[in-house]
Amino acid sequence: MTTETRTPRPVLDQAAITSLLFRDGADGDEVHGRWRRAASEELFRHRPGLGTRERQQLTYRRLRALNRHVPSPEHFVNDPRGLAALHEWICPMDGPTVTVATIHYNLFLGSVVDDQVSPPRDLTDFTTMSRIGTFLVTERAHGNDVPALETVARYDRERDEFVLHTPHPGAQKYMPNTSTAGGPKTAVVAARLIVDDEDLGAFLFLTPLSDEYGTLPGITVTLLPERVGASVDHCATNFDNVRLPRTALVQGAHGQLLPDGSLASSVASTRKRFFHAISRVTGGKLCMSACALGAARTALAIAVRYSYTRHISGPVAGQRVPLAAHRSHHTRLLDHTATAYAMTFLHRAATERWVTHTPEDRVAAERLVAVSKGWITWRAREIAIESRERCGARGLFPVNGIATMAGDIDGTITAEGDNMAIWCNAGAGMIFGLEVAEEPARPTGDEPLTDLGLLRRALATAERYWHLAARRDLGRDNDGDALSRWNDASDAALNLVEAYTVGQAADALLAACDSVSDPITHSVLEDLSALFLLRQVSARSGLLLAEQALTADQVRALPETLHALTTRLAPHLSTLTQAFDVPEEHLSTLPMLSGV
Repeated sequence: MTTETRTPRPVLDQAAITSLLFRDGADGDEVHGRWRRAASEELFRHRPGLGTRERQQLTYRRLRALNRHVPSPEHFVNDPRGLAALHEWICPMDGPTVTVATIHYNLFLGSVVDDQVSPPRDLTDFTTMSRIGTFLVTERAHGNDVPALETVARYDRERDEFVLHTPHPGAQKYMPNTSTAGGPKTAVVAARLIVDDEDLGAFLFLTPLSDEYGTLPGITVTLLPERVGASVDHCATNFDNVRLPRTALVQGAHGQLLPDGSLASSVASTRKRFFHAISRVTGGKLCMSACALGAARTALAIAVRYSYTRHISGPVAGQRVPLAAHRSHHTRLLDHTATAYAMTFLHRAATERWVTHTPEDRVAAERLVAVSKGWITWRAREIAIESRERCGARGLFPVNGIATMAGDIDGTITAEGDNMAIWCNAGAGMIFGLEVAEEPARPTGDEPLTDLGLLRRALATAERYWHLAARRDLGRDNDGDALSRWNDASDAALNLVEAYTVGQAADALLAACDSVSDPITHSVLEDLSALFLLRQVSARSGLLLAEQALTADQVRALPETLHALTTRLAPHLSTLTQAFDVPEEHLSTLPMLSGV
């Protein structure tokens, strides 16, 4: 008699995967642990259906609660890992709170703390949040072209003061949270410094907006219509000859106003001075990426759990099977889970590059942060949309915690530089500012399609192709003006940016996989890496075939290989998303996950 035995399913080390995901720097566990604990508090439980005023009050209550987790705000603003972790964990719980947190900590307080030239300022009101900080750069008429902003701050020599003024409605500061909701507020306002009718470029000016009685004289704040996504008290703000003391000027190496009214600066270009003044925007890109990353992982955690709790009719009468049993359902979630892992490790790599960069490496570090922000936030929105759809009708109800996520992520796509604008800027710089990759070795045809080296070389081929194409297209019309030449090259340049960024994500994912010692977990993460790479290669298969980065037989084998990988990974989908460690305190409050 033969006894049939079933091979037990390999068991993943979920705790090891969680540690891998959140090991961000030497003290990563504590960095992420702090904000995960904050996200688990009762105050941050999901509360849909609040009116505008109630929601705004809750936003600022939560902001002040977060401040209790920050031992030293002055040091926290110079901790890119900690700032990003706050956004990563709190955004899925409450997008509006993260919106005001990133403005207060990174953009406002960080800009003031970075001023090591001016006499020391008393920051107690801001570190205790008796006053909330906001950041006024964007104007009605100047979004992505903020270097052309028109708000002015004229230096009055006789009174040793500045006069801050909005010359016309198009120069009104647009959208930040400048209303009296949340209590008294102070802004750093970007304005053109005018001395003796000479425009010295845009600088930041510390400007009180309101006190406990309302807005201050000369300042008009008009609430804007409620927007979709992480809606807070967005406003248009106007300044009518508001007088500021000399100490209001936020200074630095980019510019210091001397006692005689002249400007000392190590930066000759007024445009570059402005970008020095708002250098906090680079760290802000990391924060926006972290917001989208946290929301995407949470959306997947919700959708995957729902796919196992929601049962539907099976192929046999009377049989009930979970949604997750259907390949048409779990394949999409698996693909996005692989992308979420790549997004996470890319963000870790970009953060580490920014934290450790040298002056010589700054341009490359800023580029990686910028292109990562675009790729992560765009992919996060796709994940949120797919995850919502996989939850069917229930996913449409805000009470179930997933309906508004895509809208929240929309804000990250626009904030700290619109994605398309920053990718265009990065692409233009990469055409000749980045060395063309060496031509990878061509395949023999004997490599299996799960060969990670083969797949990575294929992506490198795509990057090289678009890099050379962009250089060719930029020089196509030598008689054209600069805009015409850029328009000729822009398609190839944007493809270059995407191929480069995907390659960086793949490298980060593969490096993380290589650091895992447990053989079962390592094997599953290798499969997940192969799934991510295969989807990227499959989307470029025509180009890669033409460039001989894949053979015809390998291209034909793509669907079968993807099918086999999905079959192997499907049993691990739940564990892979549980490793995201989304607080159970949050998930347990979502009605559709109750199994009813």
